[in-house]
Amino acid sequence: MKISYIGFGEAARAFTDSLVQQNFKGFIAAYDIRQDEEMRQAAAQRGLAFEADVAQAVKDADWIISAVTADQSLHAAEAALDALQPGQVFIDINSVSPGRKQKTAALVAEKGAQYLDMAVMAPVHPRGHATPVLLAGEQALAIAPMLEKLGFQLEVVGDQPGEATAIKMVRSMFVKGLEALTVETALAASATGCFDRVIGSLADTFPGLGWPQNVNYMFERTLHHGLRRAAEMREVAATYDELGFTGALADKIADVQEKMGQLPVNDLSNAPLGEAVNQIVDLRLKEN
Repeated sequence: MKISYIGFGEAARAFTDSLVQQNFKGFIAAYDIRQDEEMRQAAAQRGLAFEADVAQAVKDADWIISAVTADQSLHAAEAALDALQPGQVFIDINSVSPGRKQKTAALVAEKGAQYLDMAVMAPVHPRGHATPVLLAGEQALAIAPMLEKLGFQLEVVGDQPGEATAIKMVRSMFVKGLEALTVETALAASATGCFDRVIGSLADTFPGLGWPQNVNYMFERTLHHGLRRAAEMREVAATYDELGFTGALADKIADVQEKMGQLPVNDLSNAPLGEAVNQIVDLRLKEN
């Protein structure tokens, strides 16, 4: 089995590292729109050729794993189309709307390749490719045993592209929305001088959420992954719009995630919670 990547960020590297740990040797190439030295070294350290052209990266692969940012998923597939061959499997792990995956699947099918909708349902660290995933697509049942043999923890949820990502998108409204709601509540509470009272009240009302540690965790997630989460939430908005519900809510969540992800802060783990929140308040207010 020969595997290539389109997109060589966090997910692709995590999958590669965990598969290499169990002696899988089938990785051959990676392509990323970021053509910089850090990307080249990341690929080389893992034994992959880092290609400057997406067609070159995928031409000899049995499986092609597309792991790009949500806003680039269709562009990535379109860039690879001329190189796709019958029998290749295009595994789309991107967090995008069902409509986007259906459109991508149709393009891939025109080339005679197989399309697999894969939704990654938890952070890729520390489990890598063993992170729980959902599968959907016409060939999902046929491909699933091969993935299971490699150690993927999976569930086939449907035979049509979009059925797996729909579960991820709807769930993300709550998960990423809760992050944004927590962050904005904590920032407003700090700005109005009532942080301890608000967090204390929430801890009494919702003890299962683990206050106040929960606040620190939500800040870390949005600061480290806010830009990627924002792109995903734009796709959640598209999903809700496709369904006839309120996509604008997801767009507002994306705005919060994006604002947090743009801040020049990487680590608040060693700062007292109140001090850390005050620091973010100052940065966010300067934005305005």
